[in-house]
Amino acid sequence: MTIRRTALLVAALGAALISTASAQSAQSDLVKRGDYLVNGILTCANCHSPKGPPAVVAGKDFSGGLSWDEPPFKVTAPNITPDKETGIGTWTDAEIKTLMRTGIRPNGVHIAMVMPTGFYHIMTNLDLNAVVAYLRTLKPVRNKVDDPVYKMPQVEHIIAGGEKPFTEGMMKDKLKKGFYLVTIGHCMECHTPMEKGVRQWDSRLGAGGFEFPGPWGVSVSRNITSSKTKGIGAWTDAEIKRAITDGISKDGSKLKPPMGYQYYATVTSNDLDAIVAYLRTVPAQD
Repeated sequence: MTIRRTALLVAALGAALISTASAQSAQSDLVKRGDYLVNGILTCANCHSPKGPPAVVAGKDFSGGLSWDEPPFKVTAPNITPDKETGIGTWTDAEIKTLMRTGIRPNGVHIAMVMPTGFYHIMTNLDLNAVVAYLRTLKPVRNKVDDPVYKMPQVEHIIAGGEKPFTEGMMKDKLKKGFYLVTIGHCMECHTPMEKGVRQWDSRLGAGGFEFPGPWGVSVSRNITSSKTKGIGAWTDAEIKRAITDGISKDGSKLKPPMGYQYYATVTSNDLDAIVAYLRTVPAQD
């Protein structure tokens, strides 16, 4: 073998190793981003993990959780671990993404409306890929939950401005980033009232009023508009951030679940700044 050919082979091998290392690094970054989203702003475990209460049952993370028996459906949050028999281990990446973006399961049936897929239409391609990459790393847990019962057709409730995926370029704008994070965090799912099954995006965005019964008693979602008397318009940035991450109100009182304070505690300071900046723009509702 000539010296020149040997050099070429060594160079090719080195390039291949660099390429492999780069791909592994990119995948690692994707999983880290997915971890940040799933265990943070998306609060996936808040519904998809069985609770003790209040903590997740040890070793059962993401294997199915809360149940609802409402007029539109009777469902239990499904197992989203990679278990092939009771979870999503046989789903393709495309099927998971389709569910996230449209609410349509692999069998062609729309998932229960309690799953906030209408808030994920806005998700960037990078973040959607990151969520899937992270879910693939979860430990498979065998846990069969009851099959869903749909009592009426399930539909998407999509907030205005959240109909299409955001681009990475749009995320450089602080207000747009804040809207994005509040949307994928489905904050307005609980904090905007409904009338005759229709979310009042145009007239009552962020006005609060939903009741949530549970082990904590009954909590009512707060007004998170910029109203200075009924909302958070008179709160400082620090007070809003403390409420989000620690569950402590302006007056120092402890806020009740089911808001996922323990998940929001992982949100970065830059993301919190963007969230607060956007909330400042939500029209006041008294």
